[in-house]
Amino acid sequence: MITRISHKNTTPLKYMDNKPEILAPAGDMSCALAALAAGADAIYLGLKHFSARMQADNFSTTELARLIDLAHSGGSRIYVAMNTFFKPGEEPSVARMIKRLMLGPHPDAIVAQDAAIVDLARQAGFDGEIHLSTLANLTHQATLRAAAALGSCRIVLPRELSIDEIRMMSDVLPEGMTMETFVHGALCYCVSGRCWWSSYMGGKSGLRGRCVQPCRRVYKQGGKEGRFFSCRDLSLDVLAKTLMDIPGVGSWKIEGRKKGPHYVYHVVSAYRMMRDHHADPAMRKQAEELLEMALGRPTTKARFLPQRAGNPTAYGDPQAGKKDNFQTSSGMLCGKIVQEKDKSYVLKTRMELLPRDYLRIGYEDEPWHHMQPVNRRLPKGGSLTLKLPKHKTPKANTPVFLIDRREPGLLDVLREWQGKLDARKPQVRSDKNVANFEPTPPKPGKGARKLDIVLRASVPRGRDGKDGIRPGTVQGIWLSPKALSEVSRTLFSRISWWLPPVIWPDEEENWLRNIRQALRNGARHFVCNSPWQSAMFEDKKGLSLTAGPFCNITNIYAVGVLEKMGFDQVIISPELAAEDYLALPAQSPIPLGIVLSGYWPVGITRFRTDPLKLNEEFSSPKREGFWSRQYGQNIWLYPSWPLDLTAQRPELERAGYSSFISIAEHPPRDMAKPGRTSMFNWKIDVL
Repeated sequence: MITRISHKNTTPLKYMDNKPEILAPAGDMSCALAALAAGADAIYLGLKHFSARMQADNFSTTELARLIDLAHSGGSRIYVAMNTFFKPGEEPSVARMIKRLMLGPHPDAIVAQDAAIVDLARQAGFDGEIHLSTLANLTHQATLRAAAALGSCRIVLPRELSIDEIRMMSDVLPEGMTMETFVHGALCYCVSGRCWWSSYMGGKSGLRGRCVQPCRRVYKQGGKEGRFFSCRDLSLDVLAKTLMDIPGVGSWKIEGRKKGPHYVYHVVSAYRMMRDHHADPAMRKQAEELLEMALGRPTTKARFLPQRAGNPTAYGDPQAGKKDNFQTSSGMLCGKIVQEKDKSYVLKTRMELLPRDYLRIGYEDEPWHHMQPVNRRLPKGGSLTLKLPKHKTPKANTPVFLIDRREPGLLDVLREWQGKLDARKPQVRSDKNVANFEPTPPKPGKGARKLDIVLRASVPRGRDGKDGIRPGTVQGIWLSPKALSEVSRTLFSRISWWLPPVIWPDEEENWLRNIRQALRNGARHFVCNSPWQSAMFEDKKGLSLTAGPFCNITNIYAVGVLEKMGFDQVIISPELAAEDYLALPAQSPIPLGIVLSGYWPVGITRFRTDPLKLNEEFSSPKREGFWSRQYGQNIWLYPSWPLDLTAQRPELERAGYSSFISIAEHPPRDMAKPGRTSMFNWKIDVL
């Protein structure tokens, strides 16, 4: 039975001193009401469009108006996540959506991934806060200055940071800015905003909220087979209290917009207890018991503890015990299947099951995967004959997971709060002009001379020892101490120096030294692979800054924002379809480039690939090949077949593209020559 949690003796957020808010997820109204009932200080949710969790039910503006009215009456806040990238032509719809939010729902903040939101929200008259999503990839100290200059008052930290690195970020936090850090919920194997795995494999982009989670699937390398990239759930539990000593952390974020109200109620209640009563052992114990009931995966601290940083997958996590060590499916393992002599499939339970419990049979990528409700109470050790379709024939010992629970106590709580919601009659203004509102795009600029850029780890050498740079080609080099020492100073001004897509707090000073050294040697052109890296260049006079393809720029409003940040060229994200690509140059205020060929990574991670070996091919059940390579603290995952749009170059030139990038990344020597190439999403519309 559900335990009702009383929060009468706690203080509303607006009157709290130095206490972070408890920020709850809500994929539908029942989850939002569960969050309020559990005492959440704030809720983040998505609309029917432009949300990074499009598989959730999400909210209409009418529903949102009533919910915000109810939340504000109790001192809670509502944040609307519009944290996808926007394709060309979608920007007016985004601006009109923000206009509609201003007429009645009026959320406290918009959570954004795409830089275009900054311009569109301003034009729509939005006067709430702008929070930059973890998908926006603000991973080191300098990014905070760039975000503040853009008008954001909060950034959502990546889940890969240790507590020491969170402190480093807090130490340089601009006045008026807060940080939001995850304390509980699902972990992605790749860095947020640095995963194109789902998109590269078929156009369902994680940056559009459509990820099909290829990292949760089975892969093989040699004689090893397993779900090597499927992560456990993050759970800081009692360690969350250590964040209270960090003044910049203003919000404890709980992941889970695809979870049910049972999960939301229990997890919010637990972290509220651990924040407000962290010195009370009995309350801490009760909070830990609530987390055990939350129906999540086995848990990990990931990299939070620097002295025990490990791999949060089922393999090699030093914080994980032997119990269910390889279970990483969503939900709580409640038993396994036994096939009886009459060929029926029977679940042998290892826990009590209640009527209306919802079960998942197997993993999502298995042919017998199925969902089924429980229609009667089952004691621990009981048996339940599963009713499966004829074509669903699971193997013996297939795991079964409890993924949602609607116990009577929770339903009573939800009915109580539904009554409070029904009683709200918020004033929602109408404005006929909203439907006709058109934001003003940036003014188109002039094109530039066409350049070919070949991106390498170092300058190629000819037989005579001289550089092998072809006439008419600009050499792109990943900035590194090795490259700085090997390249002749006479070449620095001719080279395009590329910064990495991810820089971590504990390595920012090294990268600043690298930049200063390159400048002293005569470097004048740099490619930033996060827009916020522009803040690493204090004096931009005489420099040429390009926003690289890892910035995920997909529309001219975002290009316009980057121009104001000091960029004079943008290399567009490789995720777009042909129609989107071809529409951009004629409207762009600054010249655009495009990745034409080479090995584009499906993802970048800070987690190890245990037990897989680097620089050796591994494959999916469909025999799709991949390989991995480590650069600094990050591991890059590559497909075994490269991107190739060289046949489309004449069309791209006619559209107005100025720079064409070839990535000269070489696969492992023993890997078979690829039998195909990829056009990424050129021929399909990215969802």
